[in-house]
Amino acid sequence: MLGAALQGLAQERGLGETPAPRLERPKAVDHGDVACNIALQLSKAWKLNPRELAQALVERLQKQPDFKQLIASCEIAGPGFINFRLSNAAKTAVVGEILLGGSHFGEIAQGGKPIASAMIEFVSANPTGPLHVGHGRQAALGDALANLLATQGIKVHREFYYNDAGVQIANLALSVQARLNGLKPGDTNWPEQAYNGEYIAEIATAFKASPEYRDDLEAIRQFAVAYLRNEQDIDLKIFGVKFDCYYLESSLYTDGSVGEIVQDLQSIGKTYESEGALWLRTTDDGDDKDRVMRKSDGSFTYFVPDVAYHASKWNRGFTKVINVQGSDHHGTIARVRSGLQGVAQKRGWEIPKTYPDYVLHKMVTVMRNGEEVKISKRAGSYVTVRDLVEWSGGVTPEMTLEERELALQRGRDAVRFFLISRKADTEFVFDIDLALQQNDENPVFYVQYAHARISSILQQWGGSTSDLAGADLSLLQSKASDHLLRRLAEYPEVLTDAAAELAPHALAFYLRDLAGDFHTFYNADRVLVDDESLKLARLALLSATRQVLQNGLKVLGVSAPAKM
Repeated sequence: MLGAALQGLAQERGLGETPAPRLERPKAVDHGDVACNIALQLSKAWKLNPRELAQALVERLQKQPDFKQLIASCEIAGPGFINFRLSNAAKTAVVGEILLGGSHFGEIAQGGKPIASAMIEFVSANPTGPLHVGHGRQAALGDALANLLATQGIKVHREFYYNDAGVQIANLALSVQARLNGLKPGDTNWPEQAYNGEYIAEIATAFKASPEYRDDLEAIRQFAVAYLRNEQDIDLKIFGVKFDCYYLESSLYTDGSVGEIVQDLQSIGKTYESEGALWLRTTDDGDDKDRVMRKSDGSFTYFVPDVAYHASKWNRGFTKVINVQGSDHHGTIARVRSGLQGVAQKRGWEIPKTYPDYVLHKMVTVMRNGEEVKISKRAGSYVTVRDLVEWSGGVTPEMTLEERELALQRGRDAVRFFLISRKADTEFVFDIDLALQQNDENPVFYVQYAHARISSILQQWGGSTSDLAGADLSLLQSKASDHLLRRLAEYPEVLTDAAAELAPHALAFYLRDLAGDFHTFYNADRVLVDDESLKLARLALLSATRQVLQNGLKVLGVSAPAKM
């Protein structure tokens, strides 16, 4: 409507082109439901006073047939802002949209065909030990990001890259061999670079009992890697994360990909030899210094297979790739992108200079009983994802299988929600004691309780939610219902913005705000009143709220319990 008013005004006065007006939701409710600053934007180019331009636009708007249906009032504020208050019918329309859209409400595709594709690579832990809390943050972030992109009509491919080659894997094999020889951490002949966790003893015991057992370092390496990959799979299953593909670093050597990448870069003069090493000219692409690709002993530095791996991603058709990694990977970004630009030049690929995208996260500190927890006996020097889920769910050895499953679900929900609820590039303190609390201070409990409370009210009513589609929503006129309606209408935008900015924490914030608006409404407006029409209107609002809570929690990979 604003666009039509602008075009009409421009034609009438012989003015320039009209940009698409942008609408915003004012932070202060007193400023109205929707605001627009187009008059301020255009006043200079059109040589008009912004307030006069705003007034002319409002007058044209008021002549449009749909004006009164959508807009209750509009006013010009400050230097030329136009503030709109929506009609009750416009505000309450979102309830019908939610009830109709159901589990797909807020999605762009609404369950249709995908409009694009993307790959998200996350976790990608070395198979040298159990998954630690940093991997947990990656798993929560990566999975939520993948779900977010899917709501925007994007087909998402989840990939886990196994660094199953190199020095760390060699150290793993030596550690297991030392345990097989009866050594333990602290003994005189214990290898200096060995892994000290109890899990090394578990691998040694399992290997000794297996048919593959023999005193051969390569056999030990293969068994240890397979054992730990299986352990990590169990951890991921407990955490509710699935991958479409597990890609092995070792395959890049066996299929010749690494060798081909090096040849490509050498053939276009992107490399040079110095001090017995092969260097990549990364300064050509903005790096602060050139980087060694092949050391003087003939081994490759770790970013070389990374370049080969990303060339494989592009070659497999993934033109949009997002890597979720720890902030310690920051230094590799320029090297990988520089190597890819060289490969693209050689192979005639049009790889953007910013390919791939990165979401880097900072460390997680775990607090329990008011103290920082640094060590898990099983891992040796860090807290594992499994520890975090079990502690946050209150798992105890004497639980029955059913009780343990429920506790693991609680723990998984808490860990996922907590790890997503902060921007990735901020450090995070995970408080186990807070995760165990069943009150409003625990953010995941607060959101889930809103869902459970609505479920309880609907159950108490006893009717069918399909009957709520015909409710008279014009009866929703209280301040509390107004706030709740405004918040529900924001949900599709929250999804779109969070996906565009690769920021799942924005959805966690939104769900807390939505739960807060519901609790305020519940305390202000009694739902199961004697007036049948008013009761159905408020129940329809609650049913819509429950649906959005459910949809949002599902994107974050968190359950929406019907009772708590």
